[in-house]
Amino acid sequence: MLRNVHLWLPSYLRQRRTGTLPGPTHLFFCFCDHFEPLWGKPSRDVALRRVQHWLENYPRMADRFRDADGRPPQHTWFFPAEEYAPEYLDPLAQLCRRGYGEVEVHLHHDNDTADNLKSQITKFKSQLQSYGFLSQNRYAFIHGNWSLDNSRPDGRCCGVNNELQVLRETGCYADFTLPSAPSDTQTRKINSIYYATDDPLRPKSHDTGVDVRVGGSPVGDLLLVQGPLALDWHRRKWGLLPRIENADVSHRHPATPARVANWISQRIGVDGKPDWIFIKVHTHGCQESSFPILFDGHLHDALQQFNDGRRYLLHYVTARETFNLIKAAEAGQTADPDTYRDFLLPSPPIRPQNCMKSPPVWPAHR
Repeated sequence: MLRNVHLWLPSYLRQRRTGTLPGPTHLFFCFCDHFEPLWGKPSRDVALRRVQHWLENYPRMADRFRDADGRPPQHTWFFPAEEYAPEYLDPLAQLCRRGYGEVEVHLHHDNDTADNLKSQITKFKSQLQSYGFLSQNRYAFIHGNWSLDNSRPDGRCCGVNNELQVLRETGCYADFTLPSAPSDTQTRKINSIYYATDDPLRPKSHDTGVDVRVGGSPVGDLLLVQGPLALDWHRRKWGLLPRIENADVSHRHPATPARVANWISQRIGVDGKPDWIFIKVHTHGCQESSFPILFDGHLHDALQQFNDGRRYLLHYVTARETFNLIKAAEAGQTADPDTYRDFLLPSPPIRPQNCMKSPPVWPAHR
């Protein structure tokens, strides 16, 4: 319930945001998927059916919705390097060509070394680029088992104390792993977009960092984009104690308007740009239990309640577009945010430009 809450609750209580949001407020929704066809060690046929299920069902759901820019929901599939097989990536390539999202790098490893990690990422990048995935040899990253930079106290599920440096050296533009609560890998720094500096002799260097701000510049080794972490008073244990809101969308915790409001209230963004709020949530999309809540459209029904064209403007973004918008805000850009989706990193070769845009509908459908 509130396991390991001591790691992050002091930060949460210190940074509670109050006051009225500026309007209209731009909401950038980034849905990151720990996309693991081989979850649970299934047969090859089961793994293939999981991926095919996405190809058949995601477009039907996504085509029902549009954001303030006329774009359908965007999904970022973080595919595990250790599960690479062409038959699992071919359906994702079709979805990307049709404009539904992008593919980035996920990795589970244990008792690893920096040299082996660098070699594995370099090889996997080459495999992804053969499909036209990735932009300019750069990539976004999610660490398997939450253990970024060897952050588990027992040293399992990583082993590389200078992982942030290895990620930077291999072209990682941002990490999207956190939050990881209730895991003991959770950092003290929460609800932030920040730069972390690696200490190659110690684990969990991203426990602290420097917030991205308007007019600032990069520092350290890696940009980290965190999702919302908060107390959830709408789901109480025994009717009294709050549960943890950790940005996980699953069959046990589907999205609701109350959850979306909680995500917004954490006001994750670039310092000095309060009218841009970044909402990065995650799921495990290859688990059959997740299929109903990912394809029934209820998540986007909840989001569309905050897309009224007046107080809020919703923008569906990929991980790469999230990075570009963060960098645009840091650079002090003030134009329509839709113009900054490719601010530094252009669309990967596989992705069509300005795909599937149609006029938004006001008020948003329910």
